[in-house]
Amino acid sequence: MAEISFDDFMKVDVRVGTVLRAEPFPEARKPAIKVWIDFGPEIGERKSSAQITGHYQPQDLVGKQVIGVVNFPPRQIGPFMSEVLVLGLHDATDAVVLLSPDHPAPNGARMC
Repeated sequence: MAEISFDDFMKVDVRVGTVLRAEPFPEARKPAIKVWIDFGPEIGERKSSAQITGHYQPQDLVGKQVIGVVNFPPRQIGPFMSEVLVLGLHDATDAVVLLSPDHPAPNGARMC
């Protein structure tokens, strides 16, 4: 994989937010959940389509803090406009495990 500079890395705006609501997204080609996330007063509420159905149910996500990239351009996912990329890792079964802080952090706090 090609190396990048620290300046390149700093262009990616990674923040923490709290899931306000979540609902199934049956119209998506791959199983997904629609989530609305509060990224604090500077960024506000953003929505995302997340392919996280292997480990998560919509009702279990509300109140959970997640990590997301907030400065990618919006992307149309079927009838839904996804405004943030929620970050996760693939586990041994290829299901996505969400990245989240292990202690509460203020919504909108930037990764450092």
